[in-house]
Amino acid sequence: MTERMLKNIDDLEKHLTKAKKQNNRTEEACTYNSLGNAYRSLGKFQEAINYHNKDLSIAQEVGDRAGEGRAYGNLGNAYHSLGKFQEAINYHNKHLSIAQEVGDRAGEGRAYGSLGNAYHSLGKFQEAINYHNKDLSIAQEAGDRAGEGRAYCNLGKAHLCLENFQQASVYFKQQLSIVKEVSDRAGEGVAYGNLGDVQCSLKNFQQAIVYQKKHLSIAKEIREREEEGIAYRNLGTSYLSLYEFHQAIDYLRQFLSIAEEVGNKVLEGEAYFRLAGCLIGLGCWNEALFYLITSVEILDAIRASYISEDVLKISFRNLRKGAYTCLWKVLLELQLTDEALYAAEKGRAQALVDALKIKYGLTTLSLLKSNESEEELTIILKKISVSTVFLAVQEGTINMWVLRKGRNAIFTQAELKVEGAHEDYFAVLLKTTLKNIRAGVDVRCENRSLDERKDNQTSSTEKDDQTSELSHETIDCFKPLYDAVIGPIEDLLDGDELIVVPDGALSLAPWAALSESLRIRTVPSLTSLKFIIDSPNEYHCKSGALLVGDPCLKKVTNRGGYPIYDQLEYAKKEVEMIGEILRCQPLTGEAATKQEVLRRIDSVALVHIAAHGSKETGEIALAPDPCGESKTSEEEYFLRMSDIQAVKLRARLVVLSCCHSGQGEVSSEGVVGIARAFLFAGARSVVATLWAIDDEATLEFMKSFYQHLRGGESASSALQRAMKCLRDSDKYSAPKYWAPFVLIGDDVTIEFDESNRESRK
Repeated sequence: MTERMLKNIDDLEKHLTKAKKQNNRTEEACTYNSLGNAYRSLGKFQEAINYHNKDLSIAQEVGDRAGEGRAYGNLGNAYHSLGKFQEAINYHNKHLSIAQEVGDRAGEGRAYGSLGNAYHSLGKFQEAINYHNKDLSIAQEAGDRAGEGRAYCNLGKAHLCLENFQQASVYFKQQLSIVKEVSDRAGEGVAYGNLGDVQCSLKNFQQAIVYQKKHLSIAKEIREREEEGIAYRNLGTSYLSLYEFHQAIDYLRQFLSIAEEVGNKVLEGEAYFRLAGCLIGLGCWNEALFYLITSVEILDAIRASYISEDVLKISFRNLRKGAYTCLWKVLLELQLTDEALYAAEKGRAQALVDALKIKYGLTTLSLLKSNESEEELTIILKKISVSTVFLAVQEGTINMWVLRKGRNAIFTQAELKVEGAHEDYFAVLLKTTLKNIRAGVDVRCENRSLDERKDNQTSSTEKDDQTSELSHETIDCFKPLYDAVIGPIEDLLDGDELIVVPDGALSLAPWAALSESLRIRTVPSLTSLKFIIDSPNEYHCKSGALLVGDPCLKKVTNRGGYPIYDQLEYAKKEVEMIGEILRCQPLTGEAATKQEVLRRIDSVALVHIAAHGSKETGEIALAPDPCGESKTSEEEYFLRMSDIQAVKLRARLVVLSCCHSGQGEVSSEGVVGIARAFLFAGARSVVATLWAIDDEATLEFMKSFYQHLRGGESASSALQRAMKCLRDSDKYSAPKYWAPFVLIGDDVTIEFDESNRESRK
């Protein structure tokens, strides 16, 4: 296939030369389009983008709107292949707009399909389904049976990811019917493979094998080697699930051979991982270890090649997390506990570590390595000055490495059984711990219409009753979590400070609240902490503060014209209180715009934001431009993760006094949300919240926090004192008020004598 494609490119280059000589701009544009598609098929995406940009330029020059739309669509596809999904969405939206303008229904359908694929890659499967349904509708309207089959295929894949297995099966069967009708043998093979995937998900492995063998037969018939390899992979996986290890190995070795032949390193890394699974089943632990190490080395090299593409790195790592996890589990099985720690650490927060290396000038994009050596990790461990526990969750077992200054790592395990838990015992433990804590809080975050807010208003008497009911809550509510993690290692700890490197669901645990005697903070990985601590002395600012409170959101309304967000009276008082301490004028109301915050945020030592936060990611609602359009889009006022990551932040401390600012998607990267974005951008330390916070209680919390910070105490100490202040109070003693705050990163102190000057550009 590659040889045919290279021959095609050679022919296209000759045709391009001819078109240029004849000054045939239309033919020249079409050839650029074809060359772009050809290079994309070869995986040379930047070359593809260059050609599609030339196609776009000519289309704009000659006023060919349809051609312009086509070029935007192809650019979107190329950026999608690079993992730049948001850029892809932007281009596909331009394609869609032009297709609708010129009445190109087929182009409109393709744009919807491409948008669906982009949202699918971002894990937004319901949005993907909405777009694929529009693509399907247009294909049906036009009688485009091939396009209809393509839409059914995409819909099936989205529903499969949502675990709607029966619906996915219906769509894949409709896809199969259509590809048979139009005599698309390649599509038929893919459809059988898709149906096999559904049956595997349903654990109907024998039925899956029937479909997978049909997929294999067709791939061989039409000589599609990569599809043949995928069919071998799926067959091997099914036989592995049936514990028929030798049969599985036969198929997976053929999968590996084809992956090496076609030069697909992703499939090659996957093949080594799946073969390791078979060898584990046979009890061949040392041989399995070799295959896993090989798999991880291949996958690390691929990840590093993505350079600065954070979203793509995270997505890739999540898809391939099995190999990394299996490696440290096999090392533990072989009782190589130190080596298991190295393996687990190298798999943590990889994209963040890459970003910090570049951010702090410790390497360049071109010199970015795929992983740290064991020697470098040994150096990291020797630098540890605070008791640290590294966690690795394994079903109902938590593996813990206790690290202390000047001592060897101590490995221990704790078993946990939670009634009703099937897979993630620690997710159940965390859910149980937090179940009743968050009830009844007057929050800073929920998006509600005016009518909804009226319906949900609670009288002052009712609020007092709720407070009374919850006032008996004490730190005892955290005892199960404490006993599972801290209790087993308590006697091994030195001093009153503990750093936790959490794993899985435990990344969202209220660590700082678990102990009155220990100051607990978290880091995404040991390596990320090392780079933060070793950052150049001149990198982080020593003066200046940016205080943002109660941004005006009156312009942000629902369809009925009612404001979506409440104003936050105490958030405004909070930043005004901090402003008096720092002698710094805060941004509040209409002045607290996204544009102004981004303009100031890169030159201050302290950032404090008290505002509404998104429940899913912690992203922050700031004021839209008061002079902007009357209809406000989220892009104008929401402070996104991508906005922060694009900034070169120099803050020593960021305090996100917003609901859910510590929330996000829990992945192998850690918690991917707004707090991580601030670390990614260069912040040394971040205080964030794990759930909706009470507006008035948070004012009192921050008053105590800044008094102690102003007194020269570190962030972890000030946080501990603020928690105690509320815990000992009559009104805010319930854990829901003081327990959501967490400290991530370094334990900094702030030089207030230098910070008390207002920072303006």
